[in-house]
Parts: sequence; C-alpha cells; structure tokens
Amino acid sequence: MVAAGVAIIGLTAAGDGGAGDPEITARDFDPSNFTHSTSIDNRWFPLLPGTRMVFTGSTREEGKRIAHRVAFVVTDLSKIVNGVRVRVVWERDWSGGRLEEAELAFFAQDERGNVWHLGQYPEVYEEGKLVEAPAWVAGTKGARAGIAMKAEPKLGAPDYSQGFAPPPINWVDRAEVHRVGARTCVPYGCFDDVLITREFEIGKPDAYQLKYYARGVGNVRVGWLGSKDKDHEVLVLVERTRLTANALARARAGALALERRAYRIRTAVYGATTPAIRTP
Repeated sequence: MVAAGVAIIGLTAAGDGGAGDPEITARDFDPSNFTHSTSIDNRWFPLLPGTRMVFTGSTREEGKRIAHRVAFVVTDLSKIVNGVRVRVVWERDWSGGRLEEAELAFFAQDERGNVWHLGQYPEVYEEGKLVEAPAWVAGTKGARAGIAMKAEPKLGAPDYSQGFAPPPINWVDRAEVHRVGARTCVPYGCFDDVLITREFEIGKPDAYQLKYYARGVGNVRVGWLGSKDKDHEVLVLVERTRLTANALARARAGALALERRAYRIRTAVYGATTPAIRTP
C-alpha cells in the first residue's frame, strides 16, 4: 500500500473485462482519473441521487435474534474529499426498533467505471445517546481510499482494499468476488446473474459478510459466512424507490444536520473536507 493520491498503475479507458485489462487495486487511486466522479452508473452499484433503499433482517446479539432495519439514501449532495468530488450517501440503521447508527459515506466513480469509497462519518448510539463517532476520511490522518465496486469484477481475482484507516479507527476492510451468475429472491423481486462478494477484516479469519448485487439495482441481500462470524447479519431489500422532491429535501436536511455535527465532533478529520453542496 502507498498513500492515496499516488498512481502506481495508470488507469486506462474502460475495457471489456478481458484478460488483457489491468487489475485495479487501491494503489491506483489518482484524483486526476475522476472527471465525472458523482455520476455513478456502475452496473453493480449505481448511485442515482434520490434513490432510497430499505432493508430488513436481523443480527445476533447476546445469543438472541434482533430485528434490524437499514435505510440507504443517495442524496443530491457532494463534497470534496482528497481532491475528488464525492457523492454523499446517508444511511441509518435501527436495531430492535431503536436508531443504532447514522452515517454519511462518500463514493466516487473513476473514468474506468470503478466506484471508490473515500471515507465515512458514523455516529453510534446507545439508548438514544451518542457513544462514538469513528470517522475516517481519505487523505487525512493516514487514511486511504479503497474500492467499493469494480467496473469489471472477476471471479478468482485477488481480494482488494475497501479503504484503510490506521488505529485507533483501524478500518481494514477487504473484499473479493465470491460467486457470479447466482440467482436470489428478496421481497423487492427475483434476480438472475447476481454477483456475490465476500467482505472481511484483516485479522479476523473465517468471518465474512456476503453481499449480493443485481445489475442496475445494486445490493439486494446481505448474508454471512464463516465459523467466527458473531453477528450472523442477514438483510434483504424490501423497497427501492425514487424520492419525491420534498422527500429528497428532507433527506438532504438530515444529511446536512449530521455533517454539522461531524465538523464539531471530529474536527481534525472532517475539517479536511469541503462543506457538502447540492449537486443533482
């Protein structure tokens, strides 16, 4: 690994995914390769502003299954992170009916069609009170961008970094293609030719999160794999809608409120980013 912003292998125009295409890695991050960075139309992970996705499922906590719900909104906000204009996603997680986490996450698409993850600001709550906000932002405090979804994910390709932040944050998530051509059904619908990725953390062997991606839709299911996975999180997509103008405005307001707290609570990290602005 090298610091974000240093290109080791120059990116080329999007290829057909054949054997001759160079395999993208986190070391290939270069701000000059993001000409239309907030137009994220990757077929496996499209992020169109105004898209709202709702997932329901459960996690295992202290030996019990707890109902879990996630709302994922692609806002019409963008900001500059590590020299790249990123799209802001606002996500909220409820556990047992209580808000457990609210988060801003930052994504951008390069000229080749790869979607990059450039950081996040999460707030974690217990009994309605903020207990931690382990933020990391690429280009600050040693953090580096990673790959959220490749333009041409291939079975058998090496695993890849989804971003990196050193201790005390210790974001070391990685992913690899687990299966292609799968079929899955969720409340939102049934899908063929599904891509399944396997995510894991360095230092936590035999504990994986499986994510199922449908073409033109994005993530439709989350599962688990491995004897050391403690959460056994399962989620399925139950709703995918385009927000009305009023609903999108409310989502924008919610994301901006979270950002204002980020500037106050994690000044040293979040202060390196520009304020989010409306960018349809």
